Amino acid sequence: MTQIFTLTLSPSLDSATTIPKIYPEGKLRCTAPIFEPGGGGINVARAVVYLGGQANAIFPIGGPTGEHLKKLLDQEGVHTETLKTQDWTRQNMHVHVDNSGEQYRFVMPGARLSDAEFDLLVGQVQHIPSGSILVISGSLPPDTTTDKLIYLVKQAQTMGLLCIVDSSGEALEACLNLGGLALVKPNQNELSALIGRALIHPDDVRDAAQELVKRGAAKRVVVSLGPQGALAVDRDNCVQIVPPPVKKMSTVGAGDSMVGAMTLKLAEGADLFDIVRFGVAAGSAATLNLGTRLCSLEDTQRLYDYICENSSYPTS
Repeated sequence: MTQIFTLTLSPSLDSATTIPKIYPEGKLRCTAPIFEPGGGGINVARAVVYLGGQANAIFPIGGPTGEHLKKLLDQEGVHTETLKTQDWTRQNMHVHVDNSGEQYRFVMPGARLSDAEFDLLVGQVQHIPSGSILVISGSLPPDTTTDKLIYLVKQAQTMGLLCIVDSSGEALEACLNLGGLALVKPNQNELSALIGRALIHPDDVRDAAQELVKRGAAKRVVVSLGPQGALAVDRDNCVQIVPPPVKKMSTVGAGDSMVGAMTLKLAEGADLFDIVRFGVAAGSAATLNLGTRLCSLEDTQRLYDYICENSSYPTS
């Protein structure tokens, strides 16, 4: 199997708690917090491990929050390659309100990376074995420009790495303009912004995704469609997978679970159809949980079996 590495430039230590109700000014009595690792690439690596694979998570850590983050990943069996930084790793908070079922996500700014610290992370990427998959996921730290991100992706591609980028806005657009990505997962609104036109009909989404593939931006484009699942295209195929009916508790972690599952299938040499079926299953599995929990192997396999039984293999 192809080796999997992930890179998270802006990791976090996430805490989740619940309160009976929310209101201004008064003291809101919370339950004891549950701490979990956070950050796009870190969660992708965790999802891969949860689903029975192996992944190596590369990320910067700073201060006690960074050490706590690494300890949690060690306990989960995720192999880590860290870089100690001057700034402390951020801490985010997720609050579930019992009486309304609402979720509040308080996201702090990421820790800054100095030029020297960023260069050291690039050096770690350059030591990844050629032919491996590198998933670059999550937001950019303050003062880290898209030019730096593009430099990093170029170095990775020069080393023969298969790059998956799961980001948004200018960062995603810049990486697609660079081209040659193994896989991207924009949602419909992000795809519309990338293409520069409204995507009203289902055919519009398919055509826009195929346009990215044809111009060499990415070999595989998987468009997240929310309740409608995902539409995936490569040079030869187009397939849409509708998720199974489940009672959603939280959408936190669904996207990272989906990317982790698709990365694992790509590492196994699966075709586009199986990649997206497993991805939708894992994304749906994550929604069964409260707070920041990701997919489980048991739930993902059950939903994957359901999808396989209720979807036909594409003819083209």
